Amino acid sequence: MNDDHRIGIRRMTLADCHRVAEIRVGGWRSAYQGLMPQSYLDAMDVARDADRRRAHFTGADRRVVNLVAEEEGRVVGWACHGPYRDGEAHTEDAELYALYVDPGRYGAGTGHALLQESIRRCTAAGRRRMLLWVLKDNTRARRFYERAGFRADGSEEPFEVDGVEVPEVRYMRELGAHR
Repeated sequence: MNDDHRIGIRRMTLADCHRVAEIRVGGWRSAYQGLMPQSYLDAMDVARDADRRRAHFTGADRRVVNLVAEEEGRVVGWACHGPYRDGEAHTEDAELYALYVDPGRYGAGTGHALLQESIRRCTAAGRRRMLLWVLKDNTRARRFYERAGFRADGSEEPFEVDGVEVPEVRYMRELGAHR
């Protein structure tokens, strides 16, 4: 990444929802191509996703934190974290619910900056661990999280997309002094 371009991380606002939807849909289409049915990826719609982002954003539990990465005033990434969801219950651990970067920005440090800020905030909030779910066959994402100190913990769950099972694996990282 060129040092002249600084990535800023801030809390997401309602006005960011459309851009976040563009990043999320683009991220799914790029990262999940070949990992889930193409018909599902092709049917994704930015306007519908933006409406969902607005509904999630306005109705979110106050413990859910949405962050955006900006470069030169343009949102280029989004991350969302909050309490770990164990079925319907929340635990004392943190969960990274989502992390998406504009596909044109892969490898530029945007995802790393978002992840580090989420880790920092969860550590400051007293969370001992951060967990996340990633598609089992998404080797690029798995390597990204492993470089950040996350490890697969052996848990796996099925995730169904248009009738096709796409397994997810859970990753975990100790927070705080356990870096």
